Amino acid sequence: MTSLLRSASNACTGFLICTGLVVLLAHAAAAPPPDNEATPASKYNVYVSPDGSNSNPGTEASPFQTIQHAASVALPGTTVHVAKGTYAGGFRTTMSGESNARIVYRSVVKWGARIVPPVKSSSNTAWDNRGSYVDIVGFDIDGRGSTTGTAWQHGIYNGGSYVSVRNNQVQHIGEKRGCGGSGSSGIGLDSYYKGVKSDVIGNSVHNIGTPGCKFSKGIYLNTTGRVQNNVLYAIGGAGIQLWHDAHHATVSNNTVVGSTSGILVGGGDYYHTKGPNDFTNVHNNIVFDNKTGITEIGWTGTNNTYRNNLVFQNAGGDWGLRNGLKHTGTISAAPKFVHYSRDGTPDLRLLPTSPGVGKGIASLTPTVDINGKARKLAASDVGAYQR
Repeated sequence: MTSLLRSASNACTGFLICTGLVVLLAHAAAAPPPDNEATPASKYNVYVSPDGSNSNPGTEASPFQTIQHAASVALPGTTVHVAKGTYAGGFRTTMSGESNARIVYRSVVKWGARIVPPVKSSSNTAWDNRGSYVDIVGFDIDGRGSTTGTAWQHGIYNGGSYVSVRNNQVQHIGEKRGCGGSGSSGIGLDSYYKGVKSDVIGNSVHNIGTPGCKFSKGIYLNTTGRVQNNVLYAIGGAGIQLWHDAHHATVSNNTVVGSTSGILVGGGDYYHTKGPNDFTNVHNNIVFDNKTGITEIGWTGTNNTYRNNLVFQNAGGDWGLRNGLKHTGTISAAPKFVHYSRDGTPDLRLLPTSPGVGKGIASLTPTVDINGKARKLAASDVGAYQR
């Protein structure tokens, strides 16, 4: 498979087209906050509002105007509270927190802080994060809008370690680019800067890339980490794709529908590892009405597991595993959503009669669902929603 990333010698980083110096961050061994749970109270608090000013002190009464300016003054242990409103995207955040003092960017109202293209875009990425020990929580990244300049190919890109991207909506990214080049992604966790152990949890990702384009990904994991409780639909290529240095990953309780590929587990074009993608666990997912279901590509190992997934009506084949691997506990039946259509906005919660109710395996199941509802771990539901 052709690498989707350009080399540093071409002044490009990860699967972004960009310029600038590469700053490699030191990483300590600590994990992001679990599941969809709130982060601990912060030592410092900074506030942002569309009506603020970057000459303000950044207090609740006198907020900053831009997320990027707030990020430039954030110390470890800071929460950046972003008020409801519209903000121009195309910015980069580089400050790192610490294992016990994370930097948190939080929309005060879930999806209330909308990040949209500026009038003249100079970046192909809505939010480019290079910091470690960072949380990005509750934003609406929307690539629609009349702009000139560089069209967005990527929603949230992360090159840091121990980062948590939670409860965001990422939509309409890469629709204007066509197919080719370095592709497009809704949320990407990259290994290019030696990033490890980051999470994508509880996000809604839809309308990414152009239909049928294999270079378009909803969620793109190129390192170790977790992809859990996400809802994905209308993705031009794979809803969830693992590639490059991905291994020891958890892909559980996601719902992927109406896309070209459901879940692709692969390894190749390595940056810092030698492969294969092994010890990856794919549990409790719903993969329905895509061109292909759950497939392995590239170099994969013999220790990957595929358990208790609902995989059905994927026209080109529900399964494509390698190395003699077998899937277990598979549910081969229509999921029975509250409302499903390839057009418009589906409601992917499960009806009481769904065959996925109570059929999830407890291993690696998040403690809460996409909306923060507690799961019944002994008999959890498959997919992103718990009834």
